[in-house]
Amino acid sequence: MMRVAESLGLGADDLVPFGHDKAKVRLDVLERPRTRPEPGRLILVSAITPTKAGEGKTTTSIGLADALTADGQSACLALREPSIGPCMGVKGGGTGGGRSRLTPSDDINLHFTGDMHAVTAAHNLLAATLDNHLHHGNALDIDPQRVAWRRVLDQNDRSLRNAIIGLGGVNQGIPRESGFDITAASEVMAMLCLADGPEDLRRRLDRTLVGLNRRGEAVTAKDLAVTGALMALLRDAMLPNLVQTTEGAPAIVHGGPFANIAHGCNSVIATRMALQLADWAVTEAGFGFDLGAEKFFDIKCAGAGLDPAAVVLVATVRALKLHGGVRFKDLDRPDPEAVERGLPNLTKHLENVAAFGKPAIVAINRFGADTEAEIAVVLKHCEGLGIPCAASTHFAEGGAGAVALSRLVREAAQGATEGFQPLYQSSDSLPDKISAVASRIYGADGIRLTKRARRDLKDIERLGWAHLPICVAKTQSSLSDDPRRRGRPQHIQVT
Repeated sequence: MMRVAESLGLGADDLVPFGHDKAKVRLDVLERPRTRPEPGRLILVSAITPTKAGEGKTTTSIGLADALTADGQSACLALREPSIGPCMGVKGGGTGGGRSRLTPSDDINLHFTGDMHAVTAAHNLLAATLDNHLHHGNALDIDPQRVAWRRVLDQNDRSLRNAIIGLGGVNQGIPRESGFDITAASEVMAMLCLADGPEDLRRRLDRTLVGLNRRGEAVTAKDLAVTGALMALLRDAMLPNLVQTTEGAPAIVHGGPFANIAHGCNSVIATRMALQLADWAVTEAGFGFDLGAEKFFDIKCAGAGLDPAAVVLVATVRALKLHGGVRFKDLDRPDPEAVERGLPNLTKHLENVAAFGKPAIVAINRFGADTEAEIAVVLKHCEGLGIPCAASTHFAEGGAGAVALSRLVREAAQGATEGFQPLYQSSDSLPDKISAVASRIYGADGIRLTKRARRDLKDIERLGWAHLPICVAKTQSSLSDDPRRRGRPQHIQVT
């Protein structure tokens, strides 16, 4: 671990060791002036609309960082922490795969340094404090029917998604509807990942909405006088975690919001630390570009002043065949024509990258069953669009399999000079912000607001929050809001 830390210019006093192979990094590292001669360049890795097994963004990010390092570059990863839910589900882990993995993989996938549990505890302490306040007189006159704060746990348990709490008699609380979300969807997780330091996190926690009183006014965590206790639980979780790839490249792994229901990026602190300590910071945004990357730009970059130099868009033959009409169970069967039929999905995501004013590089994450004919279809398509493209074998070969990709990334990033272009301005109305994302990113003809949505938007405007960016919860399986619609859906209305 010390060798990895030293490659970033860190010493023993900068670390809080967790055994011999992982450590937390103290935040005062961010206060030092950068010692490297050139500013760090940020590379975002995203993907086309994925299959349910994922297309290997993390694996590609790791392979790219290993290739940059092997090519004599100073590179550092900034990645999310896996959630136990997907680790025990279809994904099976969140540390890459094959020879492009983080280590110690088992520790990172299972509990790691306790950050997920700290977020869970802080979130649920706020929930318990709220219910305790309701039980002991309700001095804030909170409306039990308008409580917005649910509970969380870091695993999938559908039987707890909706629940009646407070049963068991007069000493067991106020019966009401509630439920459990997964920790990766917690607003505490989102705040931890968007905060630029402890004081910023305290301010965000202070203004956390927990519900409305009977006059329709906001009730916050500050009103419940619980912020200090939340900060105590999150004290160590604020510190990013340092690990490495199996080839020895440094990786800062911190925070883990999902992208289909949250903003899908590792912490601002981790990204800034990677940029400060290395020449190349490689990060990723969850699921397809329409979800994670849109939020990466419009929420994370806009709020933290970050600006990627280039975007790597991961495509796989398997995903393109799925969008070309092939069933999931048949994706390993050769079918160049299905790959061709699936290309509109790739094209739309490339258009989305261009919408933010950034150069794109397509990385074909090659699977063992892919044929040369199928790969050739994608290469030819990208050539026709004028988009650099490389077929990478980093899963099988590690960094050596991503050298061609790394050189395309360096070339594209060094030629990039323009800042990113947000999809909307903070002064735009909330419906206009939603319309901008739906039309420009999803390809929708328009949006359809339900009665409940109109009521919620009215409350947001009344409470003075219309200037904030929007975070859309949407299926990851389609560019549309219907998971059954593959490829590039046309003439859609987003509800």
